Amino acid sequence: MVTIKEVARLAGVSTATVSRTLAAPDKVAKVTRERVMRAVRDSGYVPNTLGRNFRQRRSNLVLVLVPDISNPFFSSIIRGIERVAGEQGYRILLGDTQYNASRQRDYSELVTQRQADGIICLGMDIPFSYRKGRKSIDPAWPPFVMACEYDGQIPVPTVCIDNEAAALAAVGELIALGHRNIAFINGPEASPICRDRLAGYRRALTEAGITPRQPWWRHGDFSLASGHREMRRLLAQKQRPSAVFCANDEMAMGAMRAAREAGLDLPGELSVMGFDDIDVAAYAWPSLSTVRQPRDAIGVQAMRLMLDLLQGRTAPQERVILPHEIVLRESTVSVQR
Repeated sequence: MVTIKEVARLAGVSTATVSRTLAAPDKVAKVTRERVMRAVRDSGYVPNTLGRNFRQRRSNLVLVLVPDISNPFFSSIIRGIERVAGEQGYRILLGDTQYNASRQRDYSELVTQRQADGIICLGMDIPFSYRKGRKSIDPAWPPFVMACEYDGQIPVPTVCIDNEAAALAAVGELIALGHRNIAFINGPEASPICRDRLAGYRRALTEAGITPRQPWWRHGDFSLASGHREMRRLLAQKQRPSAVFCANDEMAMGAMRAAREAGLDLPGELSVMGFDDIDVAAYAWPSLSTVRQPRDAIGVQAMRLMLDLLQGRTAPQERVILPHEIVLRESTVSVQR
């Protein structure tokens, strides 16, 4: 078996330089780094990463907490995280928290026990206690990044879109088609992104001179079933909406099913606008108009923020805002007079 001493001899450097090059290549001069890596390739040397990680108390694993692994919205985000992680020698471990605080805490203990190096959280809950209004992260926290969701009470590095602006634009498209009776099926009330989407919905109506009607905004849980349930309740009201904006695509598809069951023509009698642009949105019938989130880019940027923390660089203690896009398809048409 080739040893690190033989690599050092081939490269003409010390064994310490070889170790430093393999552990932190960015801290070694380019010429030296290239010489060492060439010696590694030529000799066939395989680093003892298990021993090195044990000594450094590093696992090269990043824990990704997902609130609902069955939700297709998260797939592209996870793929983006994994791609960047792999390029930098890290692997990811998925934890399906199922919106359960106890499960989230249990997974987070993997980091406190040094079985993982940091946490990327795709849900709205932070698995550590904190004081609201604190201007900096508790130094006892492990490297922690939020993606998609955010918490305005503490400056955690976060990547997301501007949810209020996205909802404003989505409802604005429905208003431009002549709709004035526009309902909204939102996600959980406790979610900051849902509060922002509600603010965007109300702002769009108000700026168009339309009075928001509280009975016309409902709360689901991002599932198909909740979209179906809340649409049935909306259709049971004395005055039916001519359009509905949903806070995610799955609820939008559940709402479409409920509308069809009630005998409505889609989109003639009900226009439907979703949020996220999951892959199946383009294949729904009718194809779903929606807000496109840059899901892959969210994952990529989240992992880059994590790498900043893991490698001792300063990560921004504020939100990194990525652009959204309105995608118009067949599910939204001009209101019938």
